[in-house]
Amino acid sequence: MMNLITRRNWLALAAILAVSFPVAAWQPADGKLSPPAKLDEPTRKAIDKALAFLASKQNHDGSWTDGGFQHNTAITSFALLAFMSQGHLPGQGKYGPEVNKGGQFLIASARDQDGLLVGARGSGQVMYCHGMATLTLSQLWGVTQDDSIRPVLKRAVDLIIRCQNSEGGWRYQPKPEDADISVTVMQVMALRAAKNAGLHVPDQTLQKAIAYIESCRDDKTGGYSYMPKQRGPEFARTAAGVCVLQLAGLYDSKDIPKAVEFLEKRFSNKSHFWYGHYYAGHAMHTVGGKSWDSWYARFKATVLPEQTPMGSWDGKKLDDNPVGPVYQTSIAVITLSIPTQFIPIFQK
Repeated sequence: MMNLITRRNWLALAAILAVSFPVAAWQPADGKLSPPAKLDEPTRKAIDKALAFLASKQNHDGSWTDGGFQHNTAITSFALLAFMSQGHLPGQGKYGPEVNKGGQFLIASARDQDGLLVGARGSGQVMYCHGMATLTLSQLWGVTQDDSIRPVLKRAVDLIIRCQNSEGGWRYQPKPEDADISVTVMQVMALRAAKNAGLHVPDQTLQKAIAYIESCRDDKTGGYSYMPKQRGPEFARTAAGVCVLQLAGLYDSKDIPKAVEFLEKRFSNKSHFWYGHYYAGHAMHTVGGKSWDSWYARFKATVLPEQTPMGSWDGKKLDDNPVGPVYQTSIAVITLSIPTQFIPIFQK
């Protein structure tokens, strides 16, 4: 079982973050979190309703299901990150038991032969699931130091490293073959989170991945496409590209301002709205200043009125490619919660 967070573990995590990020987002005091920003009352109420909805949808095995994705490690990971974004962790917070049970599901989902975090029902585009689950376990390991997580996480990280293709990217299957920006960004997020949590990730692996993502950039618009030299840069892929540049420490990259302008002009794009804003939130928060203030205010004004009485976000009004209410509600909570900076990977 995951252990209650101790002051020693928070101090260890703070030491990791001090190396990984230019500004410390918070400092632990007496073993408790002190978020640097408070949410306004409408946002707080919306998040509380959303978390109650998510808790009601957890399966008996600790997983979450959405749409056609049954007992899915990616859907489960998004839900867990939503709870963690409000400080709910194993042994801490109202939803600590749900987080603990979900984390145990991810651990049990590791495939014996290679450590792929896909579970018994996983199929299809499994590297999406693996990347999200690896990211989530790295966050749990970073704050709990639970001995049951690290060996599973290490195998998951090693699999990602092993499956990078010659261009520097990844795609749907755990094989070093073709690549696209969407799957690649998920693996980079997972690797960076694991590295921040103290696991070994070769610098060369991240450098090659950044080079691949940059090869997807369209010089004319500043946006990012699905694959290199492919026409049609889009909001979601551009948000993912900017997010990864910043995670790599390239805060002053000359490519970021034009990409941010691209994102601002396409804020309401309905092609993968939720997926895009999952990355755009982090990207804009790191940019900071008026860009972040304007973006966050616009996001709240867009999504809060669309919450259902049950606390969820669903339907196609904002997104032409809806996955389902668990996925969309999870991303809404994660993104609305960015100012609290509870999740290390979403800190400045």
